[in-house]
Amino acid sequence: MAELTTLARPYAKAVFAEASEKSALDAWSDDLAVLSAFAADADLAKVLVHPSLTSEQQAQALIDVCGDKLNEAAKNLVAVLAENKRLALLPEIAELYEELKAKLQNAVDVVVTSAYELSDAQADKLAAALKAKLQCDVRVTSEVDESLIGGAIIRAGDLVIDGSLTGKLSKLAEAMKS
Repeated sequence: MAELTTLARPYAKAVFAEASEKSALDAWSDDLAVLSAFAADADLAKVLVHPSLTSEQQAQALIDVCGDKLNEAAKNLVAVLAENKRLALLPEIAELYEELKAKLQNAVDVVVTSAYELSDAQADKLAAALKAKLQCDVRVTSEVDESLIGGAIIRAGDLVIDGSLTGKLSKLAEAMKS
């Protein structure tokens, strides 16, 4: 995973610089979301790395599948990625681009994984607390993982807060072994 991030980072930074310069951050978000979704498709991914296709054919295949959803700059990105055999990086490029965009907009996406579904009141209270702690706008999405037994795991960029019962039991077991 770290290798993919390393390879994708220069492309994400270049796209972000282009989008910032042209005041097209949201347009690029949309284009990258479309490209990422299609590039992540298992059947299309096979086509994008097929050895009998030239890089131009691979790029054109992706552009054709996306239809009229892409602007010319996004089509040029696809061509460059195909030429460098990097079309598989599109999902990672999109993710890194969104992180750069969020940083510019002083916002962070927070994923809360809990044993049970969060109520709207709990999500709002958590968002307010995180906003105060992180000093930026917070967008909370929640996931349910019943294996946590209770509590929650909060992920905000590189920050991970494990308040799950499973995590606490693991820490206790590790302390008892020491």
